[in-house]
Amino acid sequence: MAPSSDGHPSSHPQPLAKRCRLQPRDAAKMPESAWKFLFYLGTWSYSAYLLFGTDYPFFHDPPSVFYDWTPGMAVPRDIAAAYLLQGSFYGHSIYATLYMDAWRKDSVVMLVHHVVTLVLIVSSYAFRYHSVGILVLFLHDISDVQLEFTKLNVYFKSRGGSHHPLHALAADLGCLSFSLSWFWFRLYWFPLKVLYATCHCSLRSVPDIPFYFFFNALLLLLTVMNLYWFLYIVAFAAKVLTGQVRELKDVREYDASEAPSPKPSKAE
Repeated sequence: MAPSSDGHPSSHPQPLAKRCRLQPRDAAKMPESAWKFLFYLGTWSYSAYLLFGTDYPFFHDPPSVFYDWTPGMAVPRDIAAAYLLQGSFYGHSIYATLYMDAWRKDSVVMLVHHVVTLVLIVSSYAFRYHSVGILVLFLHDISDVQLEFTKLNVYFKSRGGSHHPLHALAADLGCLSFSLSWFWFRLYWFPLKVLYATCHCSLRSVPDIPFYFFFNALLLLLTVMNLYWFLYIVAFAAKVLTGQVRELKDVREYDASEAPSPKPSKAE
């Protein structure tokens, strides 16, 4: 326990960032990344369980998401639980991006992403396209797990005024796996499995499927945003290869010299 102002041990535990003596800038960002890492790890693990630990064939047979589809069909409880959790998170994320999280160069795009994701979650549940939704969530959450894991190790590698090579190695490996998984899951498997099923197979299974253009437009917009963020990944990799960047950092963040105006407060 840390001593109090009168020299006696304090009964109040210190925050993890303070106990680990993180740099002030890293300590301010660590709680956001830690919370997101735990959330995405849990939701992705649950989606993986649904797709590979149950009888749902959606991953190996994407057209099956529309087999026996009928309006108003019952939503299985295990999928409904995933929807409730994800919908609550993205509803909160819209507020958090505006008022809580660090403002970054892509925060406007991030805000659009959260709105589009929440609309997809709510509307796909309402119109019973929940089978597609689980596949979409599985293909996206894995990259976020690796991103937040990498950021946490970046924060911890310089703690206490000294360099920690284990965290540095974990950050480097996390960055590599994040880049590969982003391309493989979001830019290869997502079009191959999700867009193929929603754009082509849906019309074969249900010729008059409702809101065909609405849902596919949102999914295509999601693809465009994935390509947009992939440009950040490519730009960072190019800087590393050309020696312009010697250590990992978030290229979406503003430098001190170009910091934007403060975000509006809750009262404002």
